[in-house]
Amino acid sequence: MGPKSNTYIKKRLFSVTKRSIDILLSSVGLIISLPILLITGVCIVVDDPGPIFYSQQRVGKNGKVFRMYKLRSMYQNADKIKDKLLDKNEINGLMFKMKEDPRITRVGSFIRKHSLDELPQLYNVLIGDMSVVGPRPPLLNEYQYYTEKDKQRLVVKPGCTGLWQVTGRNALDFDQMVALDLKYIRHQSLLLDLKIMFRTVKVIIFPNDAY
Repeated sequence: MGPKSNTYIKKRLFSVTKRSIDILLSSVGLIISLPILLITGVCIVVDDPGPIFYSQQRVGKNGKVFRMYKLRSMYQNADKIKDKLLDKNEINGLMFKMKEDPRITRVGSFIRKHSLDELPQLYNVLIGDMSVVGPRPPLLNEYQYYTEKDKQRLVVKPGCTGLWQVTGRNALDFDQMVALDLKYIRHQSLLLDLKIMFRTVKVIIFPNDAY
């Protein structure tokens, strides 16, 4: 058995193990988080009557488009007024982030700060669109401006959390995010995933600059 065969077997074993862990963690996570989802859902509706969940198309592994789910953290007309706020973007590059975003509800501000709005993405992990750990999946209007280098960050499944989220998140610009994602892809391992998961728990309990 040659070096190429050994490399293929190792990659295949890693892929199968990672997927198995994703299924286990997402299943357990959805069950454990059910009370949180129910309570948060009630708070969302009381704060701004309307849907509890919000979904949007994102770009995943190898450019595959999928629908990603979140708890709704914005007012229902948020998408309609985004274009009016583009000049207030506080992130350099192909992302939109605004610290005092008027589209975000009071409950939305809290659940974003503690990343609770991301919990429904465990369903995306369960059905195989995402992984627990991986690069952030971009929006379609972001992806259309990606360079070939930028697209390299999508040779793996996108994740609920990743190296970017636990390193600097909104304090980093787009190019820095890409660099961190490519670093993760080069060095990905189960141990690295475990470290990122532990750091994610810390960020949820002691939020950084999330908004």
